[in-house]
Amino acid sequence: MRLSGKFYADRFHESLPCGFHNHPEKECLCSAGMVQKYLNRISGPLLDRIDIHIEVTPVKYDKLSDAGNIERSVAVRERVVRARAIQNETVCIGKGIYSNSQMTSSMQRKYCHLDEAGGKLLKTAMEMRGLSARAFDRILKVSRTIADLDGAENITTEHISEAINYRNLDRDGWAG
Repeated sequence: MRLSGKFYADRFHESLPCGFHNHPEKECLCSAGMVQKYLNRISGPLLDRIDIHIEVTPVKYDKLSDAGNIERSVAVRERVVRARAIQNETVCIGKGIYSNSQMTSSMQRKYCHLDEAGGKLLKTAMEMRGLSARAFDRILKVSRTIADLDGAENITTEHISEAINYRNLDRDGWAG
């Protein structure tokens, strides 16, 4: 029995995800097992080494073309330049370290102080999401950077909360 090229093409496309998982408007046609298999292509230990991972969904044209409350690139650049200056004055002085992400553990203890509420929030997130020690470090460093962008001397619960939310792929049940 001879099989056509169309048979092989159909079988190949059946093994690929449809690309609509967690799409706000289009239904995913993949089985839960297929989605999980695709998401598992990035191992936990590798994912743990990435500071920020967020899920990005399509944006409608109306949102993209709306010039309403958009922060101008110049303003964003100014905030980033100020944050980098803060890092240069504190963390990075003559140590061959150029950003918060390169902080050592001792630097992290020195520059990433949490108040009681912030500590509780991070502890709860660690326990609920089953986060690793590496994820804990990443969240602290990202929190410090968010505080720097905000011009804040101390890390607040808002900074910690934002950093935790940048760890979307750590969530249980992310695959639906």
